[in-house]
Amino acid sequence: MTTISVDAATTGERSALLLLDRVRGVVGPRLREAVDTLPGELRRIAAYHFGWEEADGGPAAGPAGKAIRPALVLAAARALGGDPDPAVGAAAAVELAHNFTLLHDDIVDEDPTRRHRPTAWAVFGLADALLAGDAMSALALRLLAEDPHPAAAPALARLADCVVELCAGQQTDCALERRPPHEVSVAEVTVMATAKTGALLGCACALGALYAGADEEAVAAMDAFGREAGLAFQLIDDLIGIWGDPGRTGKPAGADLMAHKKSLPVVAALASGTAAGEELAALYARPALDAEAVVAAADAVERAGGRDWAQSQAAERMASAVEQLSRAVPDLSAAGDLLALAEFVTRRSR
Repeated sequence: MTTISVDAATTGERSALLLLDRVRGVVGPRLREAVDTLPGELRRIAAYHFGWEEADGGPAAGPAGKAIRPALVLAAARALGGDPDPAVGAAAAVELAHNFTLLHDDIVDEDPTRRHRPTAWAVFGLADALLAGDAMSALALRLLAEDPHPAAAPALARLADCVVELCAGQQTDCALERRPPHEVSVAEVTVMATAKTGALLGCACALGALYAGADEEAVAAMDAFGREAGLAFQLIDDLIGIWGDPGRTGKPAGADLMAHKKSLPVVAALASGTAAGEELAALYARPALDAEAVVAAADAVERAGGRDWAQSQAAERMASAVEQLSRAVPDLSAAGDLLALAEFVTRRSR
């Protein structure tokens, strides 16, 4: 379920939310069917992570994911004149791959909560949660391996390459976290964010193009669209990690600052050469930040220009994404669903 009311949304949000609702209705059953093939405890952990069950196996009524990535698969196929129905399995595979990374990210980052409840590792333990994530990754690839559609083989290769890129991006993220703040550049964090976030959104769009029978040039353009939109998504997500409403994010206020995350607005602020940037560096030098220090760090990021920079960069990346999209779909009126999704993820505040 989505975390915001369709009735309270703007017209653009309402269009995207209705689309996401439809996608969940189509892809959800395929996703559950796939997860149900996992053995015993691995299935239970995956079902808990997806928000379908409570820890004791009972049905859950809490919010699940938004299904943005599977929606991109189906919207990309439709934009290129294809039938999205044969791509439902590929959309489910992308959502499985995404959730495997979320489950592992929660372990790496030691995040205690996701979607307003304890993370899978906090409930089932590190080892079992890690193994459930591994199983979900394999299941994503199996969905494509068993798909008789002619696009399945290139889609499988592309998703496998994407998973490797995602892992490399996560490893780079961990390496950057170990380095002193003044030794991390905006360029490095941008490359890392493109791998961690942009790669899978690009892959989702490329898979939709493959299932529509598009040529290599159009597939590449759709991948580039997703990557640029993904980086805009990450920039907004980084802002939410600092200023997001805990009631909507399910995480404490300033969670990324508390964790000393070198997110894009933070690194931009640190590299600003301003007094506020130096204040932020001093705060990040502390081994831990209490609530007061988190508020001070957020204020320093804003005064150093990190917030404005991230918002401006998100807008620039989205403009670049639309330019890439126009290479594959010259008549952008045919890509209304893709544009609605891209606008939704870059204008959200939760």
